Amino acid sequence: MRRQPPQPTSAPERAQPMLSPTLSVLIGLAATVVALAGLFLARDLVGPLVLGAVLVIICHPIRFPLERKGWPRWAATTAVIVVAYLILAVLVALLFFAGTQFAQLVVDYSGELQKTIQTIVASLQDLGLDSTTADAAASLLSPSTILSFASSLGSTVLAVLTAFFFVVAYIIFMAADGARYTRAETAFGPSIRPTADRVRAYNGGVRKYYVVNASFGAIVAIIDGLALWALDIPAPAVWAILAFVTNFVPNIGFVLGLVPPALLALVVGGWPLFFAVVAIYCVVNVTLQVLVQPKFVSDAVNLSLTLSFFSVIFWTFIIGPLGAILSIPLTLLVRALVLDSDPSQRWLRWLSGDIDATSIK
Repeated sequence: MRRQPPQPTSAPERAQPMLSPTLSVLIGLAATVVALAGLFLARDLVGPLVLGAVLVIICHPIRFPLERKGWPRWAATTAVIVVAYLILAVLVALLFFAGTQFAQLVVDYSGELQKTIQTIVASLQDLGLDSTTADAAASLLSPSTILSFASSLGSTVLAVLTAFFFVVAYIIFMAADGARYTRAETAFGPSIRPTADRVRAYNGGVRKYYVVNASFGAIVAIIDGLALWALDIPAPAVWAILAFVTNFVPNIGFVLGLVPPALLALVVGGWPLFFAVVAIYCVVNVTLQVLVQPKFVSDAVNLSLTLSFFSVIFWTFIIGPLGAILSIPLTLLVRALVLDSDPSQRWLRWLSGDIDATSIK
């Protein structure tokens, strides 16, 4: 019997080439590096974009009671935009006031600061340190160094103000789009409900995070400001504002808010006043920011302390100073995009601090 020649395999029946797991990981890492490099190069635009998105997420729930009262959709959207602008204006005003007052304090107390530096240098040399090490340590407290630090803060504020146009535009567009996205489930049916639930969970986590931080930041700022005023530390309102703003920086915000008023206390009142300020901050800020606040933040965002700390450093490097304040929302966004949609990655979600991951089937 004549043998039939083998028939060619159709395209759907051909075996598809499979990438090895190692190659897939390498491709994923390369794509991640390219994406992060793009964010780094475009950080002057990305930072304001994320800030505008966070403000809209925070203010978006305002529209729902207004619409229930019969407000037209455009009026509710306008209310969201106005409230977001008010929050942004207050933040810029606080930063501008604190920055200008801080620079003026450095100028006013430059003489006393120089004397303090000389005393510190002499004390370090008496302890046996060589002159080079003592001079290097004292240079950190020199008026020029502190003024350069103040100038860097001022340049940061100026950069934010320069990008103010982009933030204003982003808020308008995102608030308008937010009104449209709320009708997505009605338009496409229950098939997109899992995605809509993840978006709502992310937005809710961001709102809870900033509400918790703002609440504790206000408490800490009031207590610190009153304590510094009672100790007769110059410009207590400036340091209260600094305590409020740095409370939005996870883990290291306490140190950032402590150093300037402690150094000023050293200049105007010597070591006793310095240690008094440090003691007050340790009692108040450590109790509230280290012992109490993390419990509320953990309930709001479910992030581990290690990941929270790393996210501050990472996002500050990627998008600049705004990354320190926006680090938690950005980390939550990455987790929502990469892990939340894949049930097989529950252990990674649990590793990141999501205690609810173990209950997901």
